Amino acid sequence: MPAFTAKQLSGWLYEKKVASISEMTNLSKQNRMLLEQDYEVGLMAPIDSQRSKDGTIKYLFPVCCNDNVSGRFVETVFIPDHDRATLCVSCQVGCKMNCLFCQTGKQGWQGNLTAADILNQILALPEREQLTNIVFMGQGEPMDNLDAVLRACEVLTADWGLAWSPRRITVSSVGVHGKLKRFLEASECHVAISMHSPLHEQRQRLMPAEKGMSLQETIELLRHYDFSHQRRCSFEYICFGGLNDSPTYGREIVRLLAGLECRVNLIRFHEIPDVDLPGSDEKRMEALRDYLTAHGIFTTIRASRGQDIFAACGLLSTARQQEALAAGASGVSEEQNNEIPEITKE
Repeated sequence: MPAFTAKQLSGWLYEKKVASISEMTNLSKQNRMLLEQDYEVGLMAPIDSQRSKDGTIKYLFPVCCNDNVSGRFVETVFIPDHDRATLCVSCQVGCKMNCLFCQTGKQGWQGNLTAADILNQILALPEREQLTNIVFMGQGEPMDNLDAVLRACEVLTADWGLAWSPRRITVSSVGVHGKLKRFLEASECHVAISMHSPLHEQRQRLMPAEKGMSLQETIELLRHYDFSHQRRCSFEYICFGGLNDSPTYGREIVRLLAGLECRVNLIRFHEIPDVDLPGSDEKRMEALRDYLTAHGIFTTIRASRGQDIFAACGLLSTARQQEALAAGASGVSEEQNNEIPEITKE
């Protein structure tokens, strides 16, 4: 086909957002027939949804572009908030990181999404025209599926794609050796690091990924990049009552982040089954926020959204849907479910 066909295709896919090749009427009938022999647009509507009392909507999307996980599902969360509308997308079915406080990790890891399956959560969203921001904070570790995440971000930000500013996209990570550095150099999107404890030993008990790339190493890497202008670096911090929400932890956070242009988002802990971790109360979270702010770190307490439909931070899981598949499809072993490390109060 002529080289300009590529521009025509991208226009139909990302500007006009057609659902089928037959709708691409400025391509010749012969070329449309050729394309239809091997390709399809691939838009797959969500098969289920739940609406929270606060307006948050959780969608269940089928996975269909990766044969290894075809027939499984991922959850995606639409969060309207006045003049903003944020979509929390997933990049994996389950997750390898197995963070103690996260329901997705209890599901186990079953496979990566392709860039197409990531983009489908956006392009097939009923509210797609309302979106102002996208966060890669759903199921999975983005740096563990970096090729697909970067490809999806390219489509979202390229002139031939959706032409979004990269400042409308935030990609989260626990910190993965090599992958985080590559992301920082290949993308201009915001980055959010899951901290949850400034202490090495405690963070390792909460987040096994600390063994592979420590928080200290992650912060040292971030110091090589400029976050003083529009690109933003943030740290996500779930507050556990009496575990990581005292002034002692505030002082350590200030010490670790000294000189790094960043912000901290404090998050309420949402209980998950079989995990004995206490949630922090409002007073202690406000005291920690005020301490960090007084020491020069812009800090907010993130509003909890969609908790009543299990759409809030750390609650996403499609394990129940997988139970309807063949025996063992959930990928969660008894050993993994019982692996609950001891976390002691200070």
